[in-house]
Amino acid sequence: MDVVKIRSSQGSLGKNLGCEKAPDLIIEKFNEMFLNENYFSSEINVYDITIYESNIEKTNESILNEAKRFDKAIFLGGDHSITYNLFNAFSSKFRNTGLLIFDAHPDCEVYTDIAAHEDFVRKLIDDMLLEKENVILVGLRIFSENEIKFLKDNKIKFFSMKDIFNDLQNVCDEIMELSRNFDGLYLSIDIDVVDPAYAPGTGYLEVGGLSSRELLYFIQRIKLLKNLKFIDIVEINPKKDINNMTVMLGAKILKELI
Repeated sequence: MDVVKIRSSQGSLGKNLGCEKAPDLIIEKFNEMFLNENYFSSEINVYDITIYESNIEKTNESILNEAKRFDKAIFLGGDHSITYNLFNAFSSKFRNTGLLIFDAHPDCEVYTDIAAHEDFVRKLIDDMLLEKENVILVGLRIFSENEIKFLKDNKIKFFSMKDIFNDLQNVCDEIMELSRNFDGLYLSIDIDVVDPAYAPGTGYLEVGGLSSRELLYFIQRIKLLKNLKFIDIVEINPKKDINNMTVMLGAKILKELI
């Protein structure tokens, strides 16, 4: 499996500096682990995307161009803005692409000219890189008025934490059925979908999230989908972590996806 490090927090616009350190530490902890929960171990090929410090435009161009050479890969961020250019590269490979996002936030705020970690979903749709009916958001529990209006006006599919808590297994079944419809599926995992009791090392601590076990349940099922091609794991910030809990969760997620 190809694993690609994107060591950049430039898209957080200064709000989550430190998450550029996550990829190296996740790989370090991954290498300390043994088998995954299916009693399986696999070699990984690790690559780096070229990052241009203090030049977000060149960094974004690098992410877009270098991601195109991968047909199937797991990308380790970095802040969530990397998904914009990764999905742009991904969408050029398939006729019908879907984006499945685990996140506490919809990331649909009104944006400026550069996609940032708070607005990349809206910009993907507005830039016609992503069909609004091909978005699935999971784990939401904090919205702005702008965001909930955008989701409802555009009939974007989302599952809140309230939905999941009431019926986790059926929600997962529905997500699986929706995700099968795409030629290519992109899975994006923002670690803040997990409750900060389990993942304190991130930029926005939103209580009432998934447990680490619940997220692993989703991941272990979703990885069975044959159309799953691109995955990213983002927003882990070692500078804000406690006892490496969040970094180790990132490594565990990676281990279960291999």
